[in-house]
Amino acid sequence: MIKIYDLSIPTEDSPSEPQPVKVEHKAHNSSLPLIELVFDAKKEDMADGLGWADDAVSLSAHSGTHVDAPWHYSPLSENKKAKIIDEMPLDWFFHDGVVLDFRDKPQGTGISIDDIQNALIKIGYTLKPWDIVLIQTGADKLWGKQEYFMVGCGMTEESTLWLIEHGCRVMGIDAWGWDRPFNAIKEEFGRTHDKSILWTAHKAGIKKEYCHIEKLANLDTLPKPFGFKVACFPIKLAKRSAGWARVVAMYENENLLIYDIGRKFISNNIIDAT
Repeated sequence: MIKIYDLSIPTEDSPSEPQPVKVEHKAHNSSLPLIELVFDAKKEDMADGLGWADDAVSLSAHSGTHVDAPWHYSPLSENKKAKIIDEMPLDWFFHDGVVLDFRDKPQGTGISIDDIQNALIKIGYTLKPWDIVLIQTGADKLWGKQEYFMVGCGMTEESTLWLIEHGCRVMGIDAWGWDRPFNAIKEEFGRTHDKSILWTAHKAGIKKEYCHIEKLANLDTLPKPFGFKVACFPIKLAKRSAGWARVVAMYENENLLIYDIGRKFISNNIIDAT
């Protein structure tokens, strides 16, 4: 038996998306002229007198649940041209997952190395290479509201690099962005003019190559914080900075249970995480 839990937000026009998503729904009868042109057939020739439904979508590669490529962070990563999303190794996107719960951290604060280490101690888990770490802030509960963009805590450069140095190449968060919310960064920069706080967690990708997933959801539905596989393959959006993903988590006990957080298995290859 396989049970599937959806851990991705919908891709839709929402007050939570600062960049608009436009969806044009095309009804079944709208394709009848095309059917007549292609098949030289009339409406009456169709079994139900209708054609096919269709949809046209205009959106950012960073709308909805998506995987960011190193190119999103900077043109260079590890002193080489940063990879775009269709260049990422698929082996990265199916590995053991672990959820770290930071819902008790104050809004707008950064998640430190100590925070990560303490969260791991709390659940009794030791990271290993290729683990996919999922950061839980609780921001997903405000999806559909304008406040979503401004809630939750966020990662820092130091904590991101710490995860990479422990062999994690893919990580994700249930908030709008991997960094702290933009309003918190703006407020602090206005007070301090400290350039080092600007988009600092993303910019960790200049030093070390990695990918992160943004806008996860429903991490609180998972029965355990580890002991599951994560699948989070990004759409192969050619030469672009990100790709949309349907993320899933899979638990195996007596049965295989699949929870949707984003990617699926494609390779048994063993690769060096360093």
